Amino acid sequence: MRTFKEKDFSERREAAAKAKEAALRKFTERKAEDDPAAIARKAARLDAAKAREARAAERKAKELEEKARLAEEKAKNAAEAELEVAKQAERQAALAAEQKAARDARYAARKAKQ
Repeated sequence: MRTFKEKDFSERREAAAKAKEAALRKFTERKAEDDPAAIARKAARLDAAKAREARAAERKAKELEEKARLAEEKAKNAAEAELEVAKQAERQAALAAEQKAARDARYAARKAKQ
């Protein structure tokens, strides 16, 4: 069985230089920005970004409409509840007045008998 041979400094330096050279060669061989395919891809990306922004704005508008509708509904429910409480208080006051009138009538009838 062979033992693992560790690379020395010069071998690592040569490998790094080759990698740097390969990266530089790849960069210089890259197509120019005026390539029609690159321009088409860039235009497609811009169109997609605009569509994404439009959808986000539409979603935001719908959220605002929903919040406004919920706030309006909440205010309407609160007003109805307040009106119901006022009607209940009025009925309670009328019932109390009616009970007092009946009680006073009974008291007056009792006093009249004496």
